[in-house]
Amino acid sequence: MRVIDHITAAKGKPLFSFEVLPPKKGEDINNLFGCVEPLMEFNPAFIDVTYHREEYIYKTRQDGTVEKKTTRKRPGTVGICAAIMNKFHVDAVPHLICGGFTKEDTENALIDLDFLGIDNILALRGDAIKSEGKFIPHPDGNAYATDLIQQIQNLNNGIYLEDDLDYASQTNFSLGVAAYPEKHFAAPSMESDIYYLKKKMEMGAEYAVTQMFFDNSKYFEFVDRCRAEGITIPIIPGLKPLATKKQLEVLPKVFYIGMPEDLVKAVQSCKNNDEVKDVGVEWAVQQCKELIDGGAPVMHFYTMSRSELTRRIAAEIF
Repeated sequence: MRVIDHITAAKGKPLFSFEVLPPKKGEDINNLFGCVEPLMEFNPAFIDVTYHREEYIYKTRQDGTVEKKTTRKRPGTVGICAAIMNKFHVDAVPHLICGGFTKEDTENALIDLDFLGIDNILALRGDAIKSEGKFIPHPDGNAYATDLIQQIQNLNNGIYLEDDLDYASQTNFSLGVAAYPEKHFAAPSMESDIYYLKKKMEMGAEYAVTQMFFDNSKYFEFVDRCRAEGITIPIIPGLKPLATKKQLEVLPKVFYIGMPEDLVKAVQSCKNNDEVKDVGVEWAVQQCKELIDGGAPVMHFYTMSRSELTRRIAAEIF
């Protein structure tokens, strides 16, 4: 079932969803199932599975020289989505990204997803490799999320990279995209960011999921600005409970977000991370209540494949 259909069928009742990471290469998938299982009692409408690009590792040869190798530490997004749908009978939403993939790689992944009956996709540009200062697209890949959306929509219209196929069937993918209540770090302005979100909607995006935020006013202001610019698709808030004091520093640096002063003071006063978790859960519970009162359609949680805190929050809300 398409994400937008879940939202429509709910008729204003808030839905629950969450995101997980693929296991690291070599890990048992049952570790991931152990994260999903405790959250199933809250009837998630869908589960997102992130997609990860290549990384560089350096190995020293016997002769002392260094070899640069490419690896993908978290493969398996397509297979994990199929496994989640098979085991838990819930819709899975794979992320597809531009970085590190050719257009042919993307097309083959889309074909696999279509064959598996997975009809939801979150289309993203993706991040730069850690060792690179900026995002560099694959020379034979998509440079922007709008390029990726266009390729997916081409397949929805039966247009493949090879234009001489005898039987070019159409896919039926439903598209979600990312949104940034505090502006994407690479966007020159919020106006520019909103302009491109509207363009993605006009290209066929049916909903947007926001970057995590801790200040609800940022979300409501963002939604109001989007509506004023004619963006009508549902805008799903992305939420993450704080779990450690260190996250006060790490999350703003990694995700370019702000922290409300009340939350900062509450976390700084904690004696240990168990107390931080209690603060993080309570803050997220209050966020959810306010967001639901304000009409947010789905409470979407970034679990980092750890379900404990999300489960505590969901038990209060759902």
